[in-house]
Amino acid sequence: MNDPHGLAFYVPGTFLALILGTRIPALWRHPQDRLLRSVCVLLTTSIGVFFSCAVPTMAAVNRLTGVPNAAAPIVYSLLTAFSGANILLIIHWSRGPDEADRAARWARRCTAVTAAVIVAVNVLFLLGDTPVERLTDLDTYYASTPFIREMILLYLLAHTTAGVIGSFLCARWAREVHGGLKAGLALITLGYLLNLSYDVLKFSAIGARWAHRDWDQLSTRYAAALASLSALVAGLGFVLPLLSQRLAAYWDMWHRFYQLRPLWRELREAMHRSIDLAAGPCTSIEIRVTQLESDIHDGILAVSPHLDARQRERALEEARRSSRSADDVVAIADAAALAHAVVVWGRERPADKDTSLAGPAGLPGLPGLPGPFRQNHRSVLTLPDHPAGLVRMSRALSSDVVKSFRDAAALEDSRR
Repeated sequence: MNDPHGLAFYVPGTFLALILGTRIPALWRHPQDRLLRSVCVLLTTSIGVFFSCAVPTMAAVNRLTGVPNAAAPIVYSLLTAFSGANILLIIHWSRGPDEADRAARWARRCTAVTAAVIVAVNVLFLLGDTPVERLTDLDTYYASTPFIREMILLYLLAHTTAGVIGSFLCARWAREVHGGLKAGLALITLGYLLNLSYDVLKFSAIGARWAHRDWDQLSTRYAAALASLSALVAGLGFVLPLLSQRLAAYWDMWHRFYQLRPLWRELREAMHRSIDLAAGPCTSIEIRVTQLESDIHDGILAVSPHLDARQRERALEEARRSSRSADDVVAIADAAALAHAVVVWGRERPADKDTSLAGPAGLPGLPGLPGPFRQNHRSVLTLPDHPAGLVRMSRALSSDVVKSFRDAAALEDSRR
């Protein structure tokens, strides 16, 4: 692609640099994460490829070094490093924690081969002779020059090998996964196939030169366009699983927050502090859920002296009659016992005394409260110590069994 301004390379390079910027903070926090390091290495080498391949960059390198075509071995070295970084990332990405040692061995071999190819490319350039500066068609112009010919073929073979291996690994792995990861792998595989098309066009143009034909357009125009497109497609493929995972986690947290609200409302008056459900937009959903669960546990602890194991057993029997799943039966029994205890707590709490749960020592864990007060809810209820159990209890509050136990407690209260 004859682009004197380099926009076809600078634009995708800048796009990838922005993606790298989103990964740097995580790498700073977790420098030992091999997968994260591989992602950052891949992005760094791809950025280097794009910026070094731009005509203005190559011209500047040649001018600064005073060596015609000095940019060529730099570009080829970065392309080789990029090819190796692709394989490194797939190795670390597709292996689980139990295969870390095996992945490390393959990664070392891949790194060694990549380094050897880079050294060979630079040595061949030093041995060859390229007196005429060629910014866009060096591959075809020097296709028959000793040592330079071998340098060109070596980097193309390394690039092709990486594309074949990467396509095979991604396609095989895509059959084992689903969702955003599968879609991301499909995009990465497409990116590798476009890279292989780039190699085919390059080899075709070089072969035409050997046959004394001029197919240089395949190399200078179409192959360069495919390189830009393949990098963008593969870059999106690497980002998509991370983005979809983050969005899924965000959605799950909000869903959990709203599922817990009925239980929060049930225990609202028993809490010694309350969460602001209309928190500002700057409050993360993780903090909201943590506060909500903390308040729920405080409420359960407050009413725990009034939890009745006999009430729970009765609720368990009634829930079993409705032929529900085992998890639903337990959740309904816990929710019914809790709803009954909340009503009793509201009836018997001293109106003129502070209902705060802070013990005399005012320390976490309520050291000033008697043992039965701290442990009663654990001896009666099954689910509160598990986040998923709280959600099931919250959903169970709408069941007819729980309503009947709440109404029975309220009726008993009205008769007193």
